[in-house]
Amino acid sequence: MDTPITGRSIIISNGRCGSTLLSDLIHEEPGTLSAQEFFMSVAPWARSAEVISGAEYWEVLSSPKAELATLFRIGLPPKEVRYPATGRWADRLTELPRILAITLSKLTTDPDALFDQLAERVPQFPDQAVTQHHRDFLDLLAVLTGKTRWVERSGGSSHVAPYLLRGFPDCKFVYLTRSWEDTARSMSRHSSFQLLQLRVEFLGKCGLDPFRIEDDQAVPEDLKPYLPDRLTPDALRERGADLRRYLGLCAFMSSQADQALRDVPPDHLLRMSYEDLVADPVAELTGLGRFLDFPDPSGWAERTASRVVAPAARKLPAAV
Repeated sequence: MDTPITGRSIIISNGRCGSTLLSDLIHEEPGTLSAQEFFMSVAPWARSAEVISGAEYWEVLSSPKAELATLFRIGLPPKEVRYPATGRWADRLTELPRILAITLSKLTTDPDALFDQLAERVPQFPDQAVTQHHRDFLDLLAVLTGKTRWVERSGGSSHVAPYLLRGFPDCKFVYLTRSWEDTARSMSRHSSFQLLQLRVEFLGKCGLDPFRIEDDQAVPEDLKPYLPDRLTPDALRERGADLRRYLGLCAFMSSQADQALRDVPPDHLLRMSYEDLVADPVAELTGLGRFLDFPDPSGWAERTASRVVAPAARKLPAAV
């Protein structure tokens, strides 16, 4: 690398807890790459324990993600997708490379050009473990965008916290939480989390991942309508009506992260809550900036704190 990377950090969260806002604010720090939705775009990685070539690694990064392709097919892509309407894949979004949907499109108005730069460099990575490929990719992305440190944040990364903590022992970790009730309510209205909850429930009922089913595996009749090629927008939306599903998802994901933090405690950990961030954004952001080694944490906090807005108070029944 031509430019030394001075900091590597990862934000873990269940999602729908202000993590996207946090990433957007981090993007405002001039020397920091805010890499959004990278790890979840490549997870789960079936070959994570293998040593693979740079070409094999790039083949995955430049391939479509099946879950996102399904949401494009049924017309319910998550609002976080930022790929431009004038982009190279705009007329074939079910084939959109996974790193273009959000990660690269959040960094530049011309994500295709950045994709092309990466296409020249990443296949030249040496044969190495997938975790090292991830690190080298994020380092390269920081260099190509003129940054000296990176912070990766993926909504729902609690689910892969064990992998992240074991795979990146020298990274700093931020664990962002929010009340389960508020998180679950937000999840129930979000297509990506509706789909994630469906996958978890599918696995629980029959032991199969609907996106990883082999030809010789039998799927129960009542679950067949939820297979990726049969799923409809109405079927997915209907699943948002039962908040208990998403409270269960919050409990499951939180238990994954909490257990991983006990099993593999990181050397550097900052715990944050959405409620504290909303109550005192300047103080919370200043603390985050210090933890992430920003050169001017208080200045960054002062500049960005106004974008932290408390959610609208729920309407109470009229007094009688």
